[in-house]
Amino acid sequence: MNRLIQLIAIALVFTACDTSSKWKPTQEVISESGIYVDLSPYGKQVMRHRDSMSAMFLSGANGILPKADLSPTDRLHFFSPDEAFKVQATFTPIKNGEVFEMKTSTDRLPEYKRYGTLHFSLGDADLALTLYQNVEQPDYLFCPFKDLTNSKTSYGAGRYLDFTLEDLANPIVDFNYAYNPYCAYNKEYSCPIPPRENHLQVPIPAGEKKWH
Repeated sequence: MNRLIQLIAIALVFTACDTSSKWKPTQEVISESGIYVDLSPYGKQVMRHRDSMSAMFLSGANGILPKADLSPTDRLHFFSPDEAFKVQATFTPIKNGEVFEMKTSTDRLPEYKRYGTLHFSLGDADLALTLYQNVEQPDYLFCPFKDLTNSKTSYGAGRYLDFTLEDLANPIVDFNYAYNPYCAYNKEYSCPIPPRENHLQVPIPAGEKKWH
């Protein structure tokens, strides 16, 4: 199932059941320099999404984190919201894209089809990411990627972005929503490894940071 859909479904259940105030939406964020900064409406939208993620993971509602890591006060770790990492892209379909078995952190080999490419610019860099269509869920487009922050400030094995077919009408690449695979939290999970064509040779200090 699309991880984003799973998160939304669990969030609805969690919100209905939890009447505590400990997961109030965050209205400000500490920057990399340690200074509090006011958030734009976009930044607040990103933070609400992150608050929901933190609540689901750290309450144990989604069952991903080991019990030793659960906390009513802690949060997942993220780079400060930065709208510079939300960019317009151009989608180019891949005609007759091959179906292949994507490598994972285990022996599991899920089948994906090379569906198309998103071309975009970040600063002076012209970049591209390939989207992969899940054979079992054709409406789900998967974008695993690596960048030069891996193993430094972000998870070493890479991070993920999700897209739907509807997103391709006006494709936006928003790295503020880049998230870690479940393996970043719990080694018992099997996680796709980003193919080499999605290894970006630039740092992407946006989205989720490494957990430990």
